[in-house]
Amino acid sequence: MRVAAPTPAEHLAATHIPNPKWDPDHSSRATDRQINGGRMDGFAASFAETLASRGVPDPDPGMVMGYYNAGDLPIYDHLTKHFCVCDRWHSSVPGATWPNRLYAVAGSADGSRDDNTKPLPIYGKPLPIYAKPSFVRHLDAADVKWRWYTYDIGTLRCVDSHYRLGHHEHFAYVEKSKLPLEVMVEEELLLDEDSASFLEDARRGNLAPVSWIDPNFYELDLAHSQSNDDHPPSDVGAGQELVMLVYNALASGPLWDRTLLLVVYDEHGGFHDHVPPPEAPDDDPSVFGRYGIRVPALVVSPWVAPATAAHTLFDHASIIKTILTRFAPSELRPRSQLGEFIHWLEEGHPHYMGKRVATAEHLGALLTEPAARPAPDMTPLVEWLKARHAAQAQKLATEPVAFHAEERLFTDLQRAMLAAEKHLQHEGHPPGQP
Repeated sequence: MRVAAPTPAEHLAATHIPNPKWDPDHSSRATDRQINGGRMDGFAASFAETLASRGVPDPDPGMVMGYYNAGDLPIYDHLTKHFCVCDRWHSSVPGATWPNRLYAVAGSADGSRDDNTKPLPIYGKPLPIYAKPSFVRHLDAADVKWRWYTYDIGTLRCVDSHYRLGHHEHFAYVEKSKLPLEVMVEEELLLDEDSASFLEDARRGNLAPVSWIDPNFYELDLAHSQSNDDHPPSDVGAGQELVMLVYNALASGPLWDRTLLLVVYDEHGGFHDHVPPPEAPDDDPSVFGRYGIRVPALVVSPWVAPATAAHTLFDHASIIKTILTRFAPSELRPRSQLGEFIHWLEEGHPHYMGKRVATAEHLGALLTEPAARPAPDMTPLVEWLKARHAAQAQKLATEPVAFHAEERLFTDLQRAMLAAEKHLQHEGHPPGQP
């Protein structure tokens, strides 16, 4: 299928794509096609190939050239007006989801720009299960508290084998309302009803110095999906609700004057961007010597100047660099062979995080305000949220709920996350624990 060029960038009429078959391909092969040697003109052609391969009727390859505006993304509009947007934040890898998440958590990928292709014996198919030393090992070594908030299984358990099982004190839900139906009874038995979610911890001022929040990647209540990760076919309105939930909890809590909230995507999702990815310093330059396509990134803090844009080159290794620079700077220094061996014997086996982290820029330079600013008025955001919930309630009251075969389709990411959760439970992770 040949796509006429150029394909214009247009405002998207819907805040979600029709179904998982329309999920754009962001594999390494597809991303290379999209970048097209730096010309950045292969997005529609790549999407046309994807839709054709899935037999999608009435395909619209130009959809990946679309954009949303302030009316579609009111929370992002508010944050950009009052805080800082990074316009040179590149994903770490021109490729798939998990290699990019690995750079954000472990400072390097696993030898491939695509998701794990090594099948586990009991399943016979690849799962997002890795054995990469993560940055939280260094926080443990420096006795810095941290917590991983999630809606299902924390992605850290998929990345770092040291935290695959147990360590329950480090994991919690984002909010208590996420209770998968098939484990409702087990969750009620296993979880103390007073156990804190992110919302409770933020309200009480009990957040650890480092908190990580995973979105809801999937929802098994297929009549009314609430996945909020912005990964197609998720509705970006649900993603706005998630960001509002987190932002409001921080801005109205007692820790606001000590907060830096980073909102960032793991990869570009196959959607268009016009900026060619530059070369990247890396310990494996033959595979990872170039950054990926730019992704949205917002730095929210009472210490950043309002309505500013950071033009510094960042990537996901900057997350680790920022955390370790602030809380465990000694962990960034390379060690002698003997020193590295001794450090390896310590609790959690910390490792030097590699060239990408060592050379990454951190976010501290953006904290330029002489004093913490009070949180801005959020009344318009609250009104948007009330109107959205009212519209959802009206829709549920007036439209019949129907289950169709196509509603049970999942994206590759969702299938992988479901399989990883089952695998971890097979290994001994109790149902109902994040």
